[in-house]
Amino acid sequence: MPIKNRLAEMHAEITEWRRDIHRHPEILYETHRTSAMVADKLRSFGCDEVVTGIGRTGVVGVIRGKSDTAGRVVGLRADMDALPMQEQTGLDYASDIPGAMHACGHDGHTAMLLGAAKYLAETRNFDGTAVVIFQPAEEGGNGAEAMVKDGMMDRFGVQEVYAMHNNPGLAAGLFKIRPGPLLAAADTFEIHLEGRGGHAAKPHDTVDTTVMLSQMIVALQTVVSRNTDPILQAVLSVTSVETSSKAFNVIPQAATIRGTVRTHSGEMRDLIERRLGEVVQGIAATFGGKAEVNYERGVPVTVNAEEQTRHAAEVAELVSGGCGEAAMVMGGEDFSFMLEARPGAFIMIGNGPSAGLHHPEYNFNDEIIPAGCSWFAEMVERRMPAA
Repeated sequence: MPIKNRLAEMHAEITEWRRDIHRHPEILYETHRTSAMVADKLRSFGCDEVVTGIGRTGVVGVIRGKSDTAGRVVGLRADMDALPMQEQTGLDYASDIPGAMHACGHDGHTAMLLGAAKYLAETRNFDGTAVVIFQPAEEGGNGAEAMVKDGMMDRFGVQEVYAMHNNPGLAAGLFKIRPGPLLAAADTFEIHLEGRGGHAAKPHDTVDTTVMLSQMIVALQTVVSRNTDPILQAVLSVTSVETSSKAFNVIPQAATIRGTVRTHSGEMRDLIERRLGEVVQGIAATFGGKAEVNYERGVPVTVNAEEQTRHAAEVAELVSGGCGEAAMVMGGEDFSFMLEARPGAFIMIGNGPSAGLHHPEYNFNDEIIPAGCSWFAEMVERRMPAA
């Protein structure tokens, strides 16, 4: 089963939707135009139910099959939001919004799921209910969590849920996936140091926060290299340092260290959070200073369920002729909140040799639209075959 003929016929129309979304990027939960466009199209397709305002600006469409003998419900999710950055593609449909750009392909994800929704509403060749989920605020706003907390899974009876993301560098239209952990939990930390400031010529009268933070930066690297199992993957990166003085002759009273932690298991996440706090407090006490650690847990690990991953890979093979095994990566993805609520899978689709994600010259490859639409539609028809 290659690309569905009907979706190939819709290619130009779906491309127009994608480019319209691209031209009008919206950040985080401010996806008002995009959400309205999605809702209007779902209604025009004849969806049985269209609900807005789930997770603030999320949209959910319900499409019932020709029969419903087993009460099966499959969810399909796409993200809608853009990034706060300036586009540099020079495209004739480039962003009209200064400082906002679809640099992660969410315009393509939304358009592909809309195409699949139109096809499923036309054909309804399945036994059960398809729930199409259009999510805001994937880029740092945890929109998936907001939709789950709004009761989406229970309200629409979702039993399993699937999502797709484009992958620059992977051959256009090919897929890859893996069972178990795929993307990392992404946490942040902020360390506030307090010493005793003073004249740089009289360091003996001070508690030097610059020396404290320097020791901490080095010592924190040992949390991963000496406290974690080297077989397992983890990252602890200090990304920002700031002191309370910018003068050449002042030892600052205070300093702040910021960074990120990436892990692929709950146990590793707990370990690094604990050791980070112990290392920081130990060094601060050694130098006679004080430290306050604010550790914020972000998106959890993206974990693909075994059964749902197998089905997702089988459909990908039908659509494209093959499905490779994805490597675990340290990027984070808030679809993990939906996968904590229901079993499912997150699959990658090749975007071809494009600029990388979050790059100002990135653009979603419209040539992969039929393959992505076909995968979404085929997941529904294969998971809930017509009676």
